[in-house]
Amino acid sequence: MDRQQAWEILCEFVRTDGLRRHALAVEACVAAYARKYGGDEQQWSITALLHDFDWEIHPQLPDHPTKGEPILAGRGVPEDIRRAILSHADFTGVPRVSLLEKTLFACDELAGFLTAVSYVKPGRSIHEVDVPSVRKKMKDKAFARAVNRADITAGARELGVDLDEHIAFCIDAMRARAAELGLEGTPKTQ
Repeated sequence: MDRQQAWEILCEFVRTDGLRRHALAVEACVAAYARKYGGDEQQWSITALLHDFDWEIHPQLPDHPTKGEPILAGRGVPEDIRRAILSHADFTGVPRVSLLEKTLFACDELAGFLTAVSYVKPGRSIHEVDVPSVRKKMKDKAFARAVNRADITAGARELGVDLDEHIAFCIDAMRARAAELGLEGTPKTQ
């Protein structure tokens, strides 16, 4: 399986731009960690792209991602990628053991949160986001309330990185693909 095949599976099951962009944002972060840690960038990218592919057809837990896994198996997605996808949800009982599994979990909620923070910046841009603004928004429980802050902090801890460093790393990864993620921003009006 290559990245293009994963993208085609994602687009077959995910119709909304927002969820597709979330997959791309998680991919940006996970692929950057693959480069940092010497992981297989294509494998890590495929995992990130497909981690929520079934969310629109299985929007309730525990259906997601457990009911999606057999679909991926039927499409020839390798077992290690399917296992990593299952491990990104605590309730599946699949422990996060590999570096890929830990990285996917660490990047999933954070990528969504960074996107939300970008949207409230004056230019709606990831280029305006910094660690202090993210940490401040994390304390505001009314902001992006669907994002699990405990998963963000647990993800950094499981990955063995300082939370602020993890946030900064993912901001940089998303900045590198800002246009693709819809986070390049809008020009400021005078």
